[in-house]
Amino acid sequence: MSNQRRYLRTALRCKFKIWHDQMDAMMVHTRDISDGGVFLVMDTDNHDLPEIGTILQGQVQGMMEDAPIVTLEVVRMAPEGIGLRFLPESQQAETK
Repeated sequence: MSNQRRYLRTALRCKFKIWHDQMDAMMVHTRDISDGGVFLVMDTDNHDLPEIGTILQGQVQGMMEDAPIVTLEVVRMAPEGIGLRFLPESQQAETK
């Protein structure tokens, strides 16, 4: 099996807040990040995980006071968490 990733992933553990209209805000941790997305470590037994295709808002917590809010799409589920891709600016505007 070949690696078909477009972006180099960097290991990064930080607090990350996610939410959307039908889901209360959740505080989770990142496992890694790339120019294309982020993987969030989540206890899949204790959370109602958003389904693949769900559009979320997210923001890094505790690293800078005014971290940008980004729009993400759930693209992968794994036993240890979820993979999200960053949406381009044009798709972000459509979700607001």
